[in-house]
Amino acid sequence: MPDHEAPTGRRGLWVADITYVPTNAGFLYLAVVLDAFSRRVVGWAMAGHLRTELVLDALDMAAQERNSDETIHHSDQGTPCTAIDFGERCRAESVRPSMDAGVRPSMGSVGDCYDNAMCESFFATLECELIERETYATRPEARLSVFTFIEGWYNPDRLHSALDYQSPVACEEEH
Repeated sequence: MPDHEAPTGRRGLWVADITYVPTNAGFLYLAVVLDAFSRRVVGWAMAGHLRTELVLDALDMAAQERNSDETIHHSDQGTPCTAIDFGERCRAESVRPSMDAGVRPSMGSVGDCYDNAMCESFFATLECELIERETYATRPEARLSVFTFIEGWYNPDRLHSALDYQSPVACEEEH
């Protein structure tokens, strides 16, 4: 069994961040939520803007994917994650009806890139293994490519040394 269990227990910690994908039609922004236990992308959303709805959509997807309680959602102090709407959604029982406590937001200190390193590592993989190799004419083209990368390769097949060289899906199936 890998010794990478999250501090609050299996699937108890999510890390989140936002990056962008360049296209000829402008940037496509990608918000992701990773499960720290398995490194699986459990929530993600893409849009042509950086408004709070982007991170809310990723949070909603993660909440629908996971049923663990006392989940901590850790992010940097970017504007979408410091918005009042984001904090309210984290506390709302409507995000996770089966969860009494809601999602507990956590944020790193200003200028500290290390506390969200897991998300930064995912973005580095995305950039090196997809974005730098492609040129996207349109946002829908980029959206399909990112979807295929996350759901068709990263989650089911990408091996991680921290997971004893298993994919996120294989790690979750084992545990």
